[in-house]
Amino acid sequence: MTDDATGGPATAVTSPPNVLPAVPMDTTSDKTVLLSYLRVRRRDLLAKLDGLSDYDVRRPLTPSGTNLLGLVKHVASCELDYFGVVFDRPTRSLPWMADDAEPESDMWVTEHESRESVVELHHYSARVSDATIEELPLDATGRVPWWPADRATVTLQQILVHMCVETARHAGHADILRELLDGALGNGAGDPNIAGRTAENWAAHRERIEKAAATFR
Repeated sequence: MTDDATGGPATAVTSPPNVLPAVPMDTTSDKTVLLSYLRVRRRDLLAKLDGLSDYDVRRPLTPSGTNLLGLVKHVASCELDYFGVVFDRPTRSLPWMADDAEPESDMWVTEHESRESVVELHHYSARVSDATIEELPLDATGRVPWWPADRATVTLQQILVHMCVETARHAGHADILRELLDGALGNGAGDPNIAGRTAENWAAHRERIEKAAATFR
């Protein structure tokens, strides 16, 4: 198995993953930078499933039904379409992405779909996408059939930026969902972007914010 974040062999994580991708400081390659960020954001999103039950990764946590496994399914499906269909590359037919599919069916996982199948889709999509990115130049053109005709012709660079933004956006959603489930924050213990507070400290911090907000009721 390979690590989608690095492209190398997968290894056991014994410390929190780096928040920023490991991009060589002397690189002048836009492709290298963008692909590094995409790989790390993919990893961040998938990691939000770690240690949770099948129920918790599937259950809706917002009024619109947003759930962790559905976010992974959605991002993997979108990435496969953007780097597969758009550039006429190898892909996989996904019933929930068909024109006649039930709305939002790419955003949740039915009782007939396994967690393992969604994770496998994530890894497959990453492999196909990485191959497209690595083999084509950034100015290679493709066509997005579901976009308006006047914007449908795109470059690989446009789509790479688009998917970096899309993946980071949904990884942020997953951050919030995971915190609601079990209080886990960021990339885990030792994340330099998360203050090292105790549960009591966080409760006091939240109360302080609530008190400030309440003055505007």
